[in-house]
Amino acid sequence: MKRMRIIAAVACAALLLTLPVSAKTVMIDTESGETAEELMSLTPPKVLSEVVSTAAGATLEVGGKSAVLMELSTGQVLFEKNIHEKLPIASVTKIMTLLLVMEALDTGLIDLQDTVTCSEVAASMGGSQIWLEPGEIMTVHDLIKAAAVVSANDACAALAEHVAGSVEEFVARMNTRAAELGMQDTLFKDCSGLDDTAYSCAYDVALMSRALMQYPLIKQYTTIWMDTLRNGQSQLVNTNKLIRFYQGATGLKTGTTSTAGHNLSATAERNGIGFAAVILGCSTTDERFGGARKMLDHGFANYTLYTPQVDPALLTPINVLRGTEETVAVTEGTITPLLLKKGEEKGLTSMIELAEDLEAPVEAEQIVGTVTVSREGEVLAEYPLRAVREVPRLSFGICLYRLFSAISA
Repeated sequence: MKRMRIIAAVACAALLLTLPVSAKTVMIDTESGETAEELMSLTPPKVLSEVVSTAAGATLEVGGKSAVLMELSTGQVLFEKNIHEKLPIASVTKIMTLLLVMEALDTGLIDLQDTVTCSEVAASMGGSQIWLEPGEIMTVHDLIKAAAVVSANDACAALAEHVAGSVEEFVARMNTRAAELGMQDTLFKDCSGLDDTAYSCAYDVALMSRALMQYPLIKQYTTIWMDTLRNGQSQLVNTNKLIRFYQGATGLKTGTTSTAGHNLSATAERNGIGFAAVILGCSTTDERFGGARKMLDHGFANYTLYTPQVDPALLTPINVLRGTEETVAVTEGTITPLLLKKGEEKGLTSMIELAEDLEAPVEAEQIVGTVTVSREGEVLAEYPLRAVREVPRLSFGICLYRLFSAISA
C-alpha cells in the first residue's frame, strides 16, 4: 500500500507547478483510463464536440456490449441494446452506494455534517482513492464528494460503515434495494465495484440511476468538475467529461477495469425532461462518451413531456344520495406527464367521465371518475378523478335534528 501511495504521489508531482498553491495533490479516478492532464484540459475531446444527427426515425447505433436510454420521470426505455446482458460494471456500482447514502440522509439516519473516522478496512481499499489514513476524520459531505467526483473506494467504504455499521451489512442492503427496484440481473459483492465477479446490466443500471436522480441533493456532487478536500490540500478532478462539455449534464458515474472495460451512466436534463444513457463494456473511453452523447442527443431531439390539462369547468359537483351534504366537489389530483414524440401532443384528445351520483358515505379522495387521454383512438393514459372531501351517510339522528331545527326556525 505504501508503494502504491508513493507511485501516485510521484505521478502527480509533475502537475504541482500548474495548480493553485493550495492544491498539493491531484485526485482522479485512477481506473478511468484518463490522465490528470487530459481531465483538466480546457479543450473538449473530439468525440464530444461532433454534431450527432438525431433526426426522427434515424437509426441510432452505439458501441459497447450493451446500452439503454431511459427517460427519468416515466422510466420508459427509448433505445436498447442487449439491455439485460449480465456484465461487470466496475465503479458504476457506486450509484447504488450513493443511493443508499441519499436515502439515509433523507430519513435522518445520517447527516451531511456527521464526522466519520476512517477504519483500517476503509483505508485498505485499492484502486481509486483519496488516500484516507486510519483514524483520519472526514464529514459525510466530503466523503460523498470524494465518492462522486473521483470514485474514491476508501470514501465509499467509510460511508458504508457509517450507514450500516460494516461494509458487509451495507452490501447486503445494496442487494436488497436492488431487488426492491426490480433489478433482476444484478449482484453486488462490494460497495465500490472492485470485484469483477459481481454483475449488473444496462437496464438495471438505468433503474438505479433513475432512483438516485430523484434526490436533488446528489446533483450538487455529480456536477462537480473540480473541487478540493483537506482545506485545499487535495484537488479532485471529475472523470465524467460530459459534466464539462454537455449541456444539461447532471452526472452520473464512470467505471473502468480491465475486465469490465469502459462503462458510463450519463444523466442530463433540459427544459423539464431528463434522460439516463447507460453504456457498458466499451473498448475505449471515447466509445463510452460518444455512445452516451448519441443517446442523450436522440432523447432531447425527439421526445417531450406533456401534461394533459383538465378544464375545471367540466368537473361539476356530483350528487350524493342519503348524505349529510347533497353534492361533493371533484378534483383531478396529480396528473403525471406523458412521454411523447415531439409533435404528437397536437393530436391528443381528453374525455372526462364522472359518476352520475354517489351513495353515501363518500370518502375523501374516493375515485369518482376518470380522465382518458387518447391519440387516434389509442388510449395513452387514464387519470382518476377524486372526491374533494368526505360526505358521511345521513343518519336517523341527523334527520331528527334537522327536522327540529326546521320547526324551531
